[in-house]
Amino acid sequence: MQWSFGWEDQFLLFLQNQVRSPWLDALMGAVTRLGDAGILAICACILLLCIPSLRNTGVMAAQSLAMDVILVNGILKTLVNRVRPYVAVEGLIPIARLPADASFPSGHTGASFAVASVIYLCMPKKIGIPVLLLAALIGFSRLYLGVHYPTDVLAGAVIGLCTGWFAVWMGKRREQRKIAGVSENKD
Repeated sequence: MQWSFGWEDQFLLFLQNQVRSPWLDALMGAVTRLGDAGILAICACILLLCIPSLRNTGVMAAQSLAMDVILVNGILKTLVNRVRPYVAVEGLIPIARLPADASFPSGHTGASFAVASVIYLCMPKKIGIPVLLLAALIGFSRLYLGVHYPTDVLAGAVIGLCTGWFAVWMGKRREQRKIAGVSENKD
């Protein structure tokens, strides 16, 4: 499916023609590689799972990531099947490895926000805010490199935030049930 809002095409061309520079090309390439195959998100989940005091946060982050991958890569990319902007926008030159899958929504962004939102909701803000900013930077890198439309990145962020919130909500309910079960057993 080939569709975009005119402002999206113009924004991507603006980034290409007015913002790109050799040092930013290198930086954005490195930032986007953090999201390749969800590697940073997966590593964050594993790290959290390995620290006993953060294991519950790790479980919620892994659940959020799994939900995000199913929604973004398993369902929406196939269902919407949006053509990548470098195919549809005349004059747009991508400066990254060309993804073979559909454009909508951004998997890099979704996975990053899926884990970052759990970290933000469950950990001190001095950790959560920088992690959310890194997720936003990964999303921006996808625009900068010319491989996603802005609405792809926005949808990925929203889906990741929603799966993160839902995973934390489920985790809190599990904890409440566990506490309620323990108090019932004491009576």
